[in-house]
Amino acid sequence: MKPETSRNLERRWQLAEVPAGADAAAIAALAGTAWIAAQVPGSAHGALLAAGRIPDPFHAAQEADVQWVGDRSWAWRTHFDVDTLSTHEDLVFEGLDTWCTAWLNGQLLLSSDNMFVPQRVDVRAHLRPVGNELLLRFDSPLARAREQEARFGKRPLWNGDSARLHARKAQYHFGWDWGPVLLTSGPWRPVRRHSWDVRIEALDVRQQLDLASGRALLSLRTQLAGEQRGAHITHELLDPTGRPAAAVEASDGEASLVLDHAQLWWPHGLGAQPLYTLVTRVHAGGTVLAEDRRRIGLRTLRLVQAPVAGETGSSFCFEVNGRDFFVGGANWIPDDSLLERISPARYRERVAQAVAAHMTMLRVWGGGIYEDDAFYDACDELGVLVWQDFMFACGMYPAHESFQASVRDEARAALLRLRHRASLAIWCGNNEDYAVAESHGAYGPGVPADRFEAHALYEQLLPALCAELDPGRPYWPGSPYSPNDSGTTLSSDPTVGDRHSWEVWHQQMLPYQRYGEVQARFVSEFGMQSHPSLVLLEDTLPAAERYPLSPVLEWHNKAGTGAPDGARRLGVYLAHNLTVGPTLADHVYATQFVQAEAMRCAYQDFRRRWQSPGARAVGGALVWQLNDCWPATSWALIDSAGTPKPAWHAVRRALAPLAVALRLDAEESPRQATLAVMNQGAACTLTLVLRLFSLDGHCLHETRVDRVAVANTSADHVITMPECGVPVVGELRALASGEELARDCAWPEPFRSFPLHPATPQFDLEGDTLHIRVDTPVKGLWLQAPGTRFADNFIDLVPWAERAVTLHGARPGVLRWSALQHPAQEALLARPVTA
Repeated sequence: MKPETSRNLERRWQLAEVPAGADAAAIAALAGTAWIAAQVPGSAHGALLAAGRIPDPFHAAQEADVQWVGDRSWAWRTHFDVDTLSTHEDLVFEGLDTWCTAWLNGQLLLSSDNMFVPQRVDVRAHLRPVGNELLLRFDSPLARAREQEARFGKRPLWNGDSARLHARKAQYHFGWDWGPVLLTSGPWRPVRRHSWDVRIEALDVRQQLDLASGRALLSLRTQLAGEQRGAHITHELLDPTGRPAAAVEASDGEASLVLDHAQLWWPHGLGAQPLYTLVTRVHAGGTVLAEDRRRIGLRTLRLVQAPVAGETGSSFCFEVNGRDFFVGGANWIPDDSLLERISPARYRERVAQAVAAHMTMLRVWGGGIYEDDAFYDACDELGVLVWQDFMFACGMYPAHESFQASVRDEARAALLRLRHRASLAIWCGNNEDYAVAESHGAYGPGVPADRFEAHALYEQLLPALCAELDPGRPYWPGSPYSPNDSGTTLSSDPTVGDRHSWEVWHQQMLPYQRYGEVQARFVSEFGMQSHPSLVLLEDTLPAAERYPLSPVLEWHNKAGTGAPDGARRLGVYLAHNLTVGPTLADHVYATQFVQAEAMRCAYQDFRRRWQSPGARAVGGALVWQLNDCWPATSWALIDSAGTPKPAWHAVRRALAPLAVALRLDAEESPRQATLAVMNQGAACTLTLVLRLFSLDGHCLHETRVDRVAVANTSADHVITMPECGVPVVGELRALASGEELARDCAWPEPFRSFPLHPATPQFDLEGDTLHIRVDTPVKGLWLQAPGTRFADNFIDLVPWAERAVTLHGARPGVLRWSALQHPAQEALLARPVTA
């Protein structure tokens, strides 16, 4: 028996357009000039773009010019040689997007129709020593989806072509309210040749932890395929430094490992993220025939739904290693429309940006993909929990027999691949499908269950698979989902389950200052749009289109049901809050200002309701969304070039381990100030310093209050303010032993109604530190310099209170800055004179 070998077939691929339904002979007969170079993993769009056959769909409105690609059939081919043969010779297709037929040397191998189901085919009988030809034909996804729709019926949905509901393909490829229509096709994950006599078919790792003693028990079940006579299985556990920690030989595929003094894995901010490596080997005659390596984190996790003191309903919060905590995070969409372009480094960069903003959870949204292992690796290593949707979003999906069979294969593949992940916190059946059904009268109290046939997926098929394959992890039927005592479920109950709070932006278009009114036990979606960076827009828009509300700028804002109306909604929020200048730069700053202020209000008000044990009124908040898949005006905190917007900084401050929020009540008499303290860490004694300034920079009042910030709580402290007789800016600082730990400012609103005095900030650069002083209050100071990253940005300043900002990257000589009511301008940086 020989050891297994695995080789990616990643060289010498070619792409050609072929007639619909072309067979292997017709494809093989194509002229050599019909073929262009291609890459695997890859897409037809990507190959055509690299060959100069299509324009960049991200530039201008050229998305419209490439729609024909999704309407055509495309063939991929490669050739490879075979030196030696094992008992089994498989071709493994990790992901085929989506309707694919494959041939090897003219012999039919498979036909697949689910992008999320890997395929494995034994091809030993078809192999030749040299010149093996592998052909893949990918049919038009829209044409095939519409064939299914014609057979099984048109169904209600939000976003995209209704035929997408019949396609087990990334739903956002059909267009969404933040993304383009790019109907890709191709081998989107690796194709490899796997030679083996025996292989590890599946490995199940289940852990039991005794938190008091630090003892861990790992129960291991290994399933083999192939020749097993004389083979035996061993498991070795390596500690986070790579040293052996425990080992055992399996009997009949089952074994247990015991580990004393287990190092616990924590979400970042709560502890470290040690990862053990489990090495499973199949031996025979002194030779290792097969091996599996996977990293695991030892931790317990619970979804806690318990009474909330003094309120109706129940909590919805997460507990790791016996400790509950407020989950601040974001929704994650695929980071590009062409998936092959998302490198492991890019995955890590995005997850690291979430960590830098103190986020502890990313929700992998159900209209995208089950992400690449590099994404989950980054989450495991950096301590970010993952809310994992199954891939259903915003529609009433079918549930006929063949569809359920495909979904079963898809879910099984995802469960087997991801269930060992330390970061994986919860499985969720879908995104907003219950809400769509409710909106069409197909779901809710008194509605027969058969009106919403996909409940068979979310309440039967998927939970049964999760219980079988990953029983230790919570399953939640949908997001939003709000089960109540009467046994019915609504998607909008704020007292139970999770909720999407879209009264701001969508629905009533509430002012963002009222986010506190649309809280929920767990707010799994909410958001406010803004433009991406000016640099990205200038790279995306033709020169003639670089002005506010230009047609191409609006093309890159897909928000809306039916006709896009994102520009209108943005205009409403701008008009309510700001006076906006005439240039594109003015509009970029204004939209990003409003988004940042909205996120500050939202995260602060949601986190204030974390409260104390037994009263966890809001257990978490996940903004829509962290990232973008193309250059867009959207709800993202980070644009598609990887540039954080001002809102990212607002969220970073609001989610800091210790954060404060200031609210000034302008209508009560006497005037009240609410000083909120949100403390994730240990108890500490704080001095809260409140200062009030006139708009021209005079300090009108200062008060100091000593408070104990109880561990893992949030609390409001209300004090009475003096009557100042003029509009005031408030600054709240939290000090411990004289050191500032947190800060927030409150301003008279709406901002457009309170003209600020002209300010001339003073900037001094000393080493890696930028020192900033102002003589009048400055709101939303936004700093920019090519090649420079600012550790803090979008800053509020009050007179003669120096702010120090650490710089990373280039040390600029000239700084570009903007602020509320101050258009972009440049400042020459002064450096201290050295002897």
